[in-house]
Amino acid sequence: MTKTVPLGEDRRDAIADAAIHLVATRGLRGLTHRAVDAEAGLPPGSTSYYLRTRKALLDACVRRMLARDLTAQASPDAGLEELLVGMVLDLVHNRTDDLVARYELSLEASRQPELREAIVQGGRQLRDGLTGLLEALGIPDAEEAAWPVAAMLDGLMYDRVAGAGTTMSPSAYESAVRRAVGALLTGLQRRDMRSTAE
Repeated sequence: MTKTVPLGEDRRDAIADAAIHLVATRGLRGLTHRAVDAEAGLPPGSTSYYLRTRKALLDACVRRMLARDLTAQASPDAGLEELLVGMVLDLVHNRTDDLVARYELSLEASRQPELREAIVQGGRQLRDGLTGLLEALGIPDAEEAAWPVAAMLDGLMYDRVAGAGTTMSPSAYESAVRRAVGALLTGLQRRDMRSTAE
């Protein structure tokens, strides 16, 4: 069956998705413009037309993953605990390529200042959104609290795709995520109660 060739913005998204998949499955050495064309089912030269340099290709990966993360973060239908647990579980179950690619790109960014800036900016956007969610829950010093919350969530996801967490059953992993997120949010709220009492 022949792939439908996307056009316009859909083509840009298809290129970014193919690039993310390649980074996740082959590492950064496997990421070439030609490989992206083949992975996306596009005519040769398509990726180079839209993204001329390797840096542009890497930036497109970061932007595409960030857009998906911001969409997930904006879900209005759940309380904060359910939202955070849902984001973690969705990423580890349905967006493993994004997670593995993010870790690959983060390591590469330690050697490429331009890529590091894109990743740092994306992280700031996500933490700003998380700050707003924590403020809505009444967490004191929400901006300060957003950093350890984000770091813990990232650690839970990293362990699931690359650490000892890979050996856990899906139900045990979900239970552990719920326990960790619940405990962290409860601790942050208790801190608020202690501050008020003082």
